[in-house]
Amino acid sequence: MVLAPKVRHTPSTTLLTPLLMKRNLREKAQVEQLLRYIVVEPPEDAENRRTFKFPFIACELFTCEVDIILKTLVEDEELMNLLFSFLDTNHSHSTPLAGYFSKVVICLLLRKTLPFLQYVKGHQEIVKHLVDLIGVTSVMEVLIRLIGADEHMYTNYKESMQWIEDTDILEMIVDKFSSSDSAEVHANAAETLCAITRFAPPGLAAKITSPNFTGRLFRHALEDSRPKSVLVNSLTVCISLLDPKRLTFGIYQTYRQVSQGPMIAANPETVEGMLESLGDLLKLLDVSSSELTLLTTYGKLQPPLGKHRLKIVEFISVLLTVGSEAAEKELIRLGAVQRILNLFFEYPYNNFLHHHVENIILSCLESKNVPFVEHLLRECNLLGKILEAEKNCTLTSDPNMPTISAEGRPPPKIGNLGHLTRISNKLVHLGNSNAEIQAHLQ
Repeated sequence: MVLAPKVRHTPSTTLLTPLLMKRNLREKAQVEQLLRYIVVEPPEDAENRRTFKFPFIACELFTCEVDIILKTLVEDEELMNLLFSFLDTNHSHSTPLAGYFSKVVICLLLRKTLPFLQYVKGHQEIVKHLVDLIGVTSVMEVLIRLIGADEHMYTNYKESMQWIEDTDILEMIVDKFSSSDSAEVHANAAETLCAITRFAPPGLAAKITSPNFTGRLFRHALEDSRPKSVLVNSLTVCISLLDPKRLTFGIYQTYRQVSQGPMIAANPETVEGMLESLGDLLKLLDVSSSELTLLTTYGKLQPPLGKHRLKIVEFISVLLTVGSEAAEKELIRLGAVQRILNLFFEYPYNNFLHHHVENIILSCLESKNVPFVEHLLRECNLLGKILEAEKNCTLTSDPNMPTISAEGRPPPKIGNLGHLTRISNKLVHLGNSNAEIQAHLQ
């Protein structure tokens, strides 16, 4: 290996003296060998040190930010070609090597930004290769940095990154929802698009918030032949478009405090683009046609609510925080709140569902749109449903309901009483200043 001089074997490469580095690692041949440890998969019969130790140390040498090593690499086109040969379609992309590749590329991007971006600009096929491998999380991280979904990068190198805005990068990423069946690819494509919604350069921001783009997301989400992960992750991007600061990945991350903050200032055109497909989306909340059954400790679910329906409810919850009168009118017309409120009582043990529905109810009650408040209290019969649940607070054994208790055992108490208590307290509080709510409470 290149590291033949006596070096203490430690995870920290800072023990190498500057003199040793200059003498042994400034030459192209040495840098090339280090790169090969990172981008070339070792033979199956290779020794453990070749498989694990050498790639690790090679990566550490590049990422310890010794200028002479990075300079030798970034200024030599053949070496850069070797580095990015890792992205070739006929190349193996093991998780360890992908991680090392990602660390080296990001280090170059941060420490040798201008020459690195100049190289990528001259080899724009790299962007396509990165998108093709977006299902590899380490490669996705490189893509996010490269396209400017990083506030620091774009602020300091605006002119050097301008060319990226002129590519069809967004189209390539969103195409992954239709060209791949991999849930990992869908999740990483969504994460990349969400990063763009948070820190997008102006050109990409205009494209990603356009009605055409949101319409395309919904078309992918509503395609019957596609996996449910397409629907879930497409809606994740839509949620991020409405609320870029929201933590959108993973059910647990989205479980926020119920306290309502200020309204979100979303692009009205973005909202209108989403409303066009809202009716088709709400049809997916119908559970009557599903024959799935899940046994639980308290009985069974027939069917389970499912991650995709939960994501739809979350999307409606975020849509209401925008304060769009057009959105509220469309939700009334489609009976969306009534259907979601029914799910709240049909699935009394789904705490994530209860959280989102509670947010929806609070958004309705605090709306300045009087017909919307009336709709919740009259057509949706919120108060009547609360009183009925408190009167009959045990799980039903009705076989026609989605959640039924186990036979031969006393039915347990429903699990949404805490949420109902908070909603009731909010009603009483708002009734002190809202005559309409007070009249219904009376």
